[in-house]
Amino acid sequence: MALVPGPAPDRSRGRAGRLVSAAGKMRRRNVWLLTALLAFLGLNAVAFFHAWRFTHFSLAAGPRTGHPERLTGWRKLGVLLTGVSNPKPVNRSKPAFLYQTVLLRSPNGRLETWYAPVKNARGTVALFHGYTSSKAAQLIEAAYFRQLGYSVLLTDFAGNGGSEGNRCTVGYREAEDVRTVFQWLQHQQSGQRIVLYGVSMGAEAILRAESELGVRPAANLVECPYGSMLQTARNRFAALRVPDFPLANLLVFWGGVQNGFWAFDLDAKEFASRISTATLLMWGEADPRVTRAETDAIFQNLRGPKQRQDFAGSGHEPYWRKHPALWQQRIREFLLDQ
Repeated sequence: MALVPGPAPDRSRGRAGRLVSAAGKMRRRNVWLLTALLAFLGLNAVAFFHAWRFTHFSLAAGPRTGHPERLTGWRKLGVLLTGVSNPKPVNRSKPAFLYQTVLLRSPNGRLETWYAPVKNARGTVALFHGYTSSKAAQLIEAAYFRQLGYSVLLTDFAGNGGSEGNRCTVGYREAEDVRTVFQWLQHQQSGQRIVLYGVSMGAEAILRAESELGVRPAANLVECPYGSMLQTARNRFAALRVPDFPLANLLVFWGGVQNGFWAFDLDAKEFASRISTATLLMWGEADPRVTRAETDAIFQNLRGPKQRQDFAGSGHEPYWRKHPALWQQRIREFLLDQ
C-alpha cells in the first residue's frame, strides 16, 4: 500500500509564536524596569524634598510639625509625602539677668549671642541649643550656671533665632559656630576657663568642633548627642512606625548633597574617639530619638576623663524638668571636679 505524505509542518507559525512569546516577555520586562525606575525616582524625589525641608527653615510664620511619635493617621501620611513644616525658630523670651547682645561673624553668617558675665567668674559656659530651637530655650540652664559662679554666653546657631540665614545642618556646619564662639571667648580674657554645654544638635556640634576643628575647652557638658546622622534618621522613621530603608539612607544622602558635605560622616561615635576633654554625658532613658546603644558607644569611645548620668523617665527634653535636683547636683559635682 502506498504511503501518502501528510501536510508539511508550518514552521513559520511556530517561529511566529515564539516571536510573540519573546515580545511579550520583553514588554513585561520593560514594564517592570520602568516601574522600578519610576519608584526609584519617586523615592529620591520624596527624600530630596524631605531633606530640603528638614535642613532649610521657612521664613514664613506657621505651625511646626509635631513630634513624629505623636502623629497619627492622615497627618503621618502627609508628613511622609510632603516633609515637615519647619518655620525658623525664634526667641520668645529674654534673660531675666543682665546681659548684652553680641554679634559674631561665623563662616555661616552673623551669629546673635547673649553674653552675661559675672564678677570673679570661675570661667564661662557657652551654651548651644538643639534642632528647631534657639538660645532662649536655655535660660534656665544659663541661670543655674551663673548661680554656680560662671559667666554665660548663649548663641543662636546660624539659621536659628536672631542669627542670619535659614539653613540647619544638624550639627555639621554648626560646629563652625561653636569654634567662632570659643575663639571669641578666648580673646575676651586670655587663659579663662571655657566650658561647653550642648543639647542634642548642640552636643553634636561641640563634639565635631573638638574632633575636627581644633576646639579645646576645659570641660564638656553634653546632653543626648545622637550617634550618627544615619541613625537619627532611622530613629525618626521608627518613631513614625514605618520602615526606614531606603528613605533614611536617601534622606541623609540628599541632605548632605544639598548642603555640601558627606552626611554619613556626621558620627558622634567617631568624634568621641578623638576627644580627650573631660566630659559629662547625659541621656534620658525614655528618649525615642537617641538610643541607649548610641549613647553607650559615644561614652565608650571618649578618650579623656568622663562621667555619665542617665535620667529615668526623661525623653528628648531638658532633664531639669523631671529631675531638677539630680540635674543640678551632677552639673555642680562635675564642674567642681574639673
